[in-house]
Amino acid sequence: MYTFAVLFDWDGVVIDSREHHRTSWDLIAERRDLPLPEGHFEKGFGMRNEQIIPDILGWASEPDRVQELAEAKEACYRELIRAGRIEPLAGLRTLLERLHAANIPCVIGSSTPRANIECAMEIIGIKDYFAGVVSGDDVHHGKPDPEVFLLAAGKARRTPEDCVVIEDAHVGIEAGRAGGMKVVAVATTHPIESLQGADRAVENLETVTLELLASLFN
Repeated sequence: MYTFAVLFDWDGVVIDSREHHRTSWDLIAERRDLPLPEGHFEKGFGMRNEQIIPDILGWASEPDRVQELAEAKEACYRELIRAGRIEPLAGLRTLLERLHAANIPCVIGSSTPRANIECAMEIIGIKDYFAGVVSGDDVHHGKPDPEVFLLAAGKARRTPEDCVVIEDAHVGIEAGRAGGMKVVAVATTHPIESLQGADRAVENLETVTLELLASLFN
């Protein structure tokens, strides 16, 4: 019997939304006549919009203005995924089915706004696999702070030491380790050789088995 829980990041782990997010930043910048610094997307990947807009983009610092821009960007993102095609990443559904069959609780722990997660969950039909969701709306401190994963561990009813985080972003790997959790990094966003901070690094979820996850706790 397995006693651990699995905490999934969202973008780059459950779905490949990279180009949808990149395009939504491009569109909102064009619509608002705002500059996009070179390399902004890579620098901000995995962070909350409340960090990206003032610290990476320099668009605004006033909380109300930051919030307004963040909501506009995410509304644009949801327009894109509803209009286009979005699928779970390779191996995700099979892994979820195996975790469900083994009674291993799964929880989302993401910087993504809840509305985005719920919208995509509805499109791809995976909501029933998860015991809960902790989104960027639920935390005061974004990754690499471990708050999102500590809250997710609570929803899974496990101690942090009995949780494994699946992440693709460097700030997410840092967050998982800072929370005292095991971390499996997936090379969907960054080269596998850059993911040394994780306990294990894999090319994709198709290589993640229950045995691999359990071995982290031995």
